[in-house]
Amino acid sequence: MVKLNSNYGNLKESYLFAGIARRIREYKEANPSADIIRLSIGDVTRPLAPQVVNALQKASQEMGSAETFRGYGDEQGYGFLQEAIRNYYKTQAGVELEASEIFISDGAKSDLGNFTDMFDTDNTVLIPDPVYPVYVDSNIMNGRKIVFIEGNEANGFLPLPDENTKGDIIYLCSPNNPTGAVYTKEQLKVWVDFAIKNGSVILFDAAYEAFITDPNLPRSIFEVEGAKSCAVEFCSLSKTAGFTGTRCGYTVVPKGIQINGVSLNKMWLRRQTTKFNGTAYIIQRGAEAVFTPEGYAGCLENINYYRENAKIIASTLDRIGIWYTGGVNSPYIWLKCGMDSWDFFDLLLKEANVAGTPGSGFGKCGEGYFRLTAFNTREKTLEAMARIEKVFANLKKSN
Repeated sequence: MVKLNSNYGNLKESYLFAGIARRIREYKEANPSADIIRLSIGDVTRPLAPQVVNALQKASQEMGSAETFRGYGDEQGYGFLQEAIRNYYKTQAGVELEASEIFISDGAKSDLGNFTDMFDTDNTVLIPDPVYPVYVDSNIMNGRKIVFIEGNEANGFLPLPDENTKGDIIYLCSPNNPTGAVYTKEQLKVWVDFAIKNGSVILFDAAYEAFITDPNLPRSIFEVEGAKSCAVEFCSLSKTAGFTGTRCGYTVVPKGIQINGVSLNKMWLRRQTTKFNGTAYIIQRGAEAVFTPEGYAGCLENINYYRENAKIIASTLDRIGIWYTGGVNSPYIWLKCGMDSWDFFDLLLKEANVAGTPGSGFGKCGEGYFRLTAFNTREKTLEAMARIEKVFANLKKSN
């Protein structure tokens, strides 16, 4: 008789954002006239940059001609996009890469989950808490032991290892989802030194690097000395270029990572050539346009739009007197709600018709906190914050 993977039974009943969507749907069904503003899910609202759209259209036309039609591509990605990303790393972060270290995918989320195929299930996974759920869930599915390292106000939600820290696979995200906090180069050096000393591998999620404005903050872990011997970097065009519905990302696996004499780069290539047929040619041409000067300028317009939304959210919280982190080098604002985070979710939904994300959905250390995103329209962001300010004013009156 067939047996199922019993580890799935250890997962929560539903994925965090599916649960949020269900609550919103149920509330809307009970209150059809409610105008709900969503500052919960990290989905973009601005259209793709014109340069990207033009590239997608041109590539689509190519697929309609026998002379320019493309079939199967390289599972690792087309050379033109690898080279564009290689140049991006050099100009934006001062990092030198080989094109063969860059793997094109359909987004960071799938690669972050699939990369666990590379490691034995006996490895201990070290994950900062609060955390993006896919890091936890993908390892629960594999039955690995997970150790959480606490993020809190005292450490700015940027935990560092100490003499008691143990872990073989380390997940880091900077700018962080959900807290919006960003590691400095010196702080990342602590993690890199820890990984080298302990023979660990860092899986570094840099999906929000394009939102960093402070030139002193690293946009890639490879800006840190020694990182190429112990870190894999995952990145996405979902937020950089608005590709949430277009789907394209990339993972950098340095050739310098050798585990018991085995190249992790070659191992990932072998995995991809077996289980992945590559990202569509049309999409990769659109992605290539992102990294042209004109295309990136167009994407930056959208990023700046979201940055301004983040400022609106942050300034409202300043006015109310609410503690928060993020919102400067990140599209996420992590605020202290002063109550059970799901109760706060229900309060905002019912009293303000605004949806955010309860901090407890990101882990034990997220209880008492709440995430808002800057990805809605300017008009709805302004309206949402006016409603939230009114809710807090009413709370103060009642107390």
